[in-house]
Amino acid sequence: MEKLEHPLLIVDWVNALFAPLLAALGYRPAAGHEAIPNYLVMSGLIVLGFLALGLVLRSTLSVEHPSRFQIVLEDLLLAVVGILEQFIGPDGRKFLPLIGTIGAFILVGNYMGLVPGLMAPTSNINVCVACAITAWIYYHVQGIKAQGLFSYIKHFVIPPGVPVFIGVAIMFPIEVISHTARAMSLSLRLFGNIFGEELVIMILGMIVPFFLPLPMMVLGLITGGLQAFIFVLLTTIYIQGAVIMAHEDGHGEAHAAGDGDGHGPAHAVAA
Repeated sequence: MEKLEHPLLIVDWVNALFAPLLAALGYRPAAGHEAIPNYLVMSGLIVLGFLALGLVLRSTLSVEHPSRFQIVLEDLLLAVVGILEQFIGPDGRKFLPLIGTIGAFILVGNYMGLVPGLMAPTSNINVCVACAITAWIYYHVQGIKAQGLFSYIKHFVIPPGVPVFIGVAIMFPIEVISHTARAMSLSLRLFGNIFGEELVIMILGMIVPFFLPLPMMVLGLITGGLQAFIFVLLTTIYIQGAVIMAHEDGHGEAHAAGDGDGHGPAHAVAA
């Protein structure tokens, strides 16, 4: 793929500007590689773009007279909040900072490959793995915060209703493999779709420049948004599985106590 990639002018500029500084600090890239690879340059552009957008919107936001752009952003924000609250409940809103940020990064990263002179950073496996590991660590941390370290690990080793020896010998290895596969699935799904899309567009552009890649680029508008949505949805589901177990256990214990003291739902109906 690297041999098929055309040089990007902005990547050359960034390396011309910062490569001497990195060399002075002792960093020496491998032969044939740039000091700052293209996917890092593209990721940096996304971060700088979000920073600039935030600074501009900070002074233009209005409750009484919102701009059209503000209304669009609010609708997108409410859509993500709706997904979180649908799967996690009222507490889902507190997970918006990470879910919204990583979703926006992936969405913009996917679409960058459709802009001449740029590339999609999500077509590089390093970026996809970084996003997947971030989501993977985050939902485990949230699970530990919601349940406590011992209770969270206990759900892996001894799931409810499973004998201890079966849990330790069978269920725990299965759970470890399953959760490891989640990170692999998130990264490979995103990488495969965006990398394949860019590769097809590049090959079609070599055959008939300008015109032949256009249908694939239109399809890329759908694929880019869909892949960002899938990443957000799966991460939300993983968070749900990590934090809801504690609430379910609490509700189950309360329900059992209510049945035991004669004040459960069945007794209330009978009364």
